[in-house]
Amino acid sequence: MYKQLNAHFFFAMKLPVETKKKLKEYCGNLSPKLPFSRWVHQDDYHITLAFLGSAPQEKLQKAAKLAADSIRHEKRFPLHICKLGVFGKQDAPRIFWCGTEQDKHLQDLRSKVYSACQEAGFELETRPFKPHITMARKWAGTFPFQENMLDAYSPFKEEPLKFEASEVVLYQTHLDKTPKYESIAIFPLVGE
Repeated sequence: MYKQLNAHFFFAMKLPVETKKKLKEYCGNLSPKLPFSRWVHQDDYHITLAFLGSAPQEKLQKAAKLAADSIRHEKRFPLHICKLGVFGKQDAPRIFWCGTEQDKHLQDLRSKVYSACQEAGFELETRPFKPHITMARKWAGTFPFQENMLDAYSPFKEEPLKFEASEVVLYQTHLDKTPKYESIAIFPLVGE
């Protein structure tokens, strides 16, 4: 079921195709103003819930079953992408992202998936959950990055980008391909 020994795996909230298209449009407008060296392929946009790293098949299957059981009654819910941010050095960040507003449904869902992965034996990151969609990597500007650029160029000043969170996905990473994330298991949330 899950291939490649050295592959990395992670659970994530999948974004709808229309939302990905809109974010890609935003990136097209932002990339000349914010020179990052690598922009993420639109099919790879997601919100990570739990990064597993490499894993043997049995452990991965256990995590998938436990995660599926823990979220099987979770309902779909609206999310709002409303801000831009960066991770890394202030003048030369390594990650440029779009973030969602704080949302209890997303926090609860993430908590269930995270706990299921821990129960399956995975050691996970302990940093606080900061829901975000990675848009680009590695600042490549000939000038230092400045935080106020995010406010100046934000496409969310007028209104947030809304979408319905409807699927959790287990992805496998293929570093040699574009797009690099392959969906290997899908866990749909319950419709109304």
